[in-house]
Amino acid sequence: MTRPDSQRVVATGLGLVTPAGNDVPTTWSALLAGRSGVGPLTQFDHSAFKTHIAAEVKDFDPTRYMDKPTARRMDRFLHFAVAATQEALADAQFKMEEWGPQRVGVVVGSGIGGVHALLENQMVIVERGPRRVSPFAVPALMLNSASAHISIMIGARGPNLAISTACATGTHSLGEAAEMIRRGHADLMIAGGSEAAVVAMAVAGFENMQALSGRNDEPERASRPFDKDRDGFVVGEGAGIVVLERLDRARSRGVHIYGELIGYGITADAYHITAPAEDGVGAAECIQMALGDAGIHPSEVDYINAHGTSTPLNDAGETRAIKAVFGDDAYRVAISSTKSMTGHLMGAAGAIEAVFCLLAMRDGILPPTINYETPDPVCDLDYVPNRARRKTVDVAMSNSFGFGGHNGTVVFRRVA
Repeated sequence: MTRPDSQRVVATGLGLVTPAGNDVPTTWSALLAGRSGVGPLTQFDHSAFKTHIAAEVKDFDPTRYMDKPTARRMDRFLHFAVAATQEALADAQFKMEEWGPQRVGVVVGSGIGGVHALLENQMVIVERGPRRVSPFAVPALMLNSASAHISIMIGARGPNLAISTACATGTHSLGEAAEMIRRGHADLMIAGGSEAAVVAMAVAGFENMQALSGRNDEPERASRPFDKDRDGFVVGEGAGIVVLERLDRARSRGVHIYGELIGYGITADAYHITAPAEDGVGAAECIQMALGDAGIHPSEVDYINAHGTSTPLNDAGETRAIKAVFGDDAYRVAISSTKSMTGHLMGAAGAIEAVFCLLAMRDGILPPTINYETPDPVCDLDYVPNRARRKTVDVAMSNSFGFGGHNGTVVFRRVA
């Protein structure tokens, strides 16, 4: 599909906070080395739980990105969002005076939002009474607080909203932000997702759904997407932010262009509130929509960063979806699930995995799916097992499929 340069959307800035590292270079180095960010759960007393592991962000100090009073008023998911945004804006060499406040927007969402603030202030009511609840409690727990804080931080008065589509949030945020630029509503968008839901209530809920891995004795080996012995995902936290802008503006500014967002797909399974459709039809339709939007054939895709949660149903369904769309090319395309190292960051997952696609394109190297030990006859594609692989990537795809049957796919292409 040929679009004028003013409607072509490119990525010029990347920011990450993940269990594998608190910035882009550290996270990327860990992934290429096959190092897992999963470890013992530390954020609450889990003695009564079956689950004792999580993919937590480590050694993170929010006062590196804001003053202490501001940090105290914010939930942990907001800390991550602000930190990743600052890195992405610096990477994009962003200066508001070059754009104008009305032409800069934000789409940053979360699957769960400020659950730390919610639970902490509920305990305050129980133990100390309602008059002791923080006046900042509601702003800290609101799902839209990340996009709001980012716009306030830089003075962006363009489009601003928060998407919440469970584990597809980050991908949908990027796709919708790109559409806003194409429609002429903004020239630059800050897009992504943030999540900090390693809390007792969430872990208990996922645990009782039998969605989590039970490999407590070997945390680094717990997340094993597409492996026959996979037994559930690992709860993770963090944020991913991408700066998107018009291609003509990026070229005039002379900044590094990681890739062009050429395709976006968004569908629903209309099947079950938590389980994916076993035949993968909704996911397949989403992938097909993204390829159609991009105007490319499946044979042109070099790499897929899979949703790949390490649950039996998801990985099988996604494999079926890829086969349905790609046909014989499904056995040629390289696929990996970086959740094998980051765990599942839920609302942030799609955004950080889009960043990984762009880095793979930049460096010509694919992150592996670690812990792939026993092939599953149902999952029989090339999952880049255990070691990073050198490969030129001209077109990369990222899939995200969330609770509720929300599906999202984005496609990136190298810009010559």
